[in-house]
Amino acid sequence: MSGTASGNGSGSGEGRTATLRALHLGRPADDPLVLPGPWDAVSARVFEAAGFPALATPSAGIAASLGHEDGATPAAEMFAAVARIVRAVSVPVTADLEGGYGLAPAELVERVRESGAVGVNLEDTGPDGRLQDPRAHADRLAEVRAAAGPGLFLNARVDTYIRGVAEPAADALVRARLYAEAGADCVYPIAAPPADLPALRAALGDLPLNALALPGGPSFAELGRLGATRVTFGDGLLLRAARDLSALATGLRDGKALAQE
Repeated sequence: MSGTASGNGSGSGEGRTATLRALHLGRPADDPLVLPGPWDAVSARVFEAAGFPALATPSAGIAASLGHEDGATPAAEMFAAVARIVRAVSVPVTADLEGGYGLAPAELVERVRESGAVGVNLEDTGPDGRLQDPRAHADRLAEVRAAAGPGLFLNARVDTYIRGVAEPAADALVRARLYAEAGADCVYPIAAPPADLPALRAALGDLPLNALALPGGPSFAELGRLGATRVTFGDGLLLRAARDLSALATGLRDGKALAQE
């Protein structure tokens, strides 16, 4: 694969969105769509060269690469980082844009399109760090869907499991159904325990379900058998790369020569 394409250039925005959407459909249960999360142009090109058909940027990973705390990246910097990643590869890119940075739905959709991304991940945690009312958030997702039409893949993140809700499984089911009805293309109950995935799968019917892969957790195939259509990593791949880089730096400090390629 070429990693030097400009402008995510294989086809129109609508065509790349259709490609991304099609990648989620008709998959065998043990073969979920695995989307690595690049944090810059270099990592994006590496993942594309490895053969992945699409990429999903993680907001936390990009924040770290830009020197920000998770959730503290200015919108302009996030969109610029996404645009650089999109320009670096020829495969479709979907972008984690946290809660949408307070942008009105039409403006948010326009900014996503300007970046070249063909999908967006929107979470239901508000600017105050608390879960949004599920119906209010569903209304916002419906407005984004209306502004975007079919030309944007909308992944609705459910933050129930990371916000200390008393009964997270029940709350996640309510939110998943509401977001699906609002027009989401995929629902992402981040950090949902594997045991909860079958019920979420059943609640969504044919709508794709996104699961978070964690070190030591189930294999991709097992996540698929439990109900996941799509697997993403948050900032996990950046953290792994940082550990590898730390080991390299320690070796250099200790006077070890670089291994021959």
